[in-house]
Amino acid sequence: MLLRDFLPSPAVREFVQCYRIVHLEFAQSDKIPLKAYPPKPEQCLHFFLRDFFAIQKPDEGKSSQPAIMLAGQRTSLVEQTTGNNFINVQVVFQPTATYRLTGIPAYELTNQHLDATSIFHKNINTTFEQLQQAKNYTELLTIIESFCQGLILNAKKDNLPLDAISRQMIQKDGNISVDWLAKESCLCTKQFKRKFLERTGVNPKTYSRIIRFNQAFNFKNRFPQKDWLSIAIACGYYDYQHLVKDYKEFTGLAPNEFHLLESKSPESILGLADSLYRDRIKPII
Repeated sequence: MLLRDFLPSPAVREFVQCYRIVHLEFAQSDKIPLKAYPPKPEQCLHFFLRDFFAIQKPDEGKSSQPAIMLAGQRTSLVEQTTGNNFINVQVVFQPTATYRLTGIPAYELTNQHLDATSIFHKNINTTFEQLQQAKNYTELLTIIESFCQGLILNAKKDNLPLDAISRQMIQKDGNISVDWLAKESCLCTKQFKRKFLERTGVNPKTYSRIIRFNQAFNFKNRFPQKDWLSIAIACGYYDYQHLVKDYKEFTGLAPNEFHLLESKSPESILGLADSLYRDRIKPII
């Protein structure tokens, strides 16, 4: 079993944040817990290689997903259920990469889970078959890297300064002013907001909040013994109450309530969570 993020080659990092392999196995007699996924600064291409995958959005029923799925930028919680033997290979794109690769305004994909075969070139089905036949994790990564290199060769939109700036927002944990971002993008603030929405699917303020919230979420998983005020300050919040506001907006729950739910997630039960968050968060607090 495995749950891990892998850094792509330098040739594709302008478009891809990471590759992620999720391989979970439960006994047939096990009751598989739900996984609650809060928003992350991610748009992902998913290849579900084995067993089913279903999601449920707030106030909506459960729905099975296509075997190859493109998930736009999310701003709210979704819940996932899987089968007993589950393998998912993900391409986690850079903030503006989906727009550049497809030409589709990213706001049309926000909070959507779409059949990727209707969006990408037909050879995506060939890639899916190759992934299913892979003998190990290394082969999975080799196949998905080759696929991404092909995608990039056929990108629909040119690179702009805004694209690099959006990546800097993640590197700086979202703690950069919109006016500075606009200036560095060689745009006025109004133009920057419009183009940012087109390329990422949300406005810059919302994206910054999602980045900061995700950092706090990762920190708590990495350092469960840390108090919430310390985490809030380390992640750029003014105080604990601002962190609570984001948790309630993005998950519907208070911080402690959500992390109690997180402690019962499939990866926690299977003992995969500790190594994942050690890789994502370094011990700086």
